[in-house]
Amino acid sequence: MAKPISGSDQFEADPPIRGDRMLEFENIIRRELEIIGEDPHREGLLKTPERVAKAMSWLTRGYGMEVADVVGDAVFEEQHASMVMVRDIEFYSMCEHHMLPFFGRAHIAYIPDGRIVGLSKLPRIVEVYARRLQVQERLTEQVATAIETVLAPKGVGVVIEASHLCMMMRGVEKQASSTITSALRGAFRDDAKTRDEFLSLAYGSANGRR
Repeated sequence: MAKPISGSDQFEADPPIRGDRMLEFENIIRRELEIIGEDPHREGLLKTPERVAKAMSWLTRGYGMEVADVVGDAVFEEQHASMVMVRDIEFYSMCEHHMLPFFGRAHIAYIPDGRIVGLSKLPRIVEVYARRLQVQERLTEQVATAIETVLAPKGVGVVIEASHLCMMMRGVEKQASSTITSALRGAFRDDAKTRDEFLSLAYGSANGRR
């Protein structure tokens, strides 16, 4: 039987913006409305600063989250030696260059070395880093590093595919564009067969939706 190692399975992150900082944020948003030529005192915008501040606090709540807390005690001793994969993990994040959303799916796999993690914890790890101002390349590496740190597995593979509104709504305005990034560690980097199996499963998922 799998044996828990440590920690707690319960976790709820506090939003990073609260109290006086929330009021300050609302005032900044109110000023932004004035700068773009709007009247923040008209009926439709009266509560917009409050709504936007709360929304941004929710969208960036990853700053108040830690991987150790979201994983808790859901790490188990288990002599499973084959690939474990969770595919099509939906995520939403914010581009740090324009503060516009990017969103997509993450595909994560690892090869255990005596320890496994509860499957629901892999999406939670993605959430920790996605809910911050990000670039997709760094997000991919951070997820891979977190899994390495938690499990010390024989290998980790992460593929993220995403659509970026900074490319779709502005700039080049390419609606069908998508970006794919990967991070391969250990056996996923060094063993061609393992790498090919993982990438086939990850990209096969993407191709199956088109």
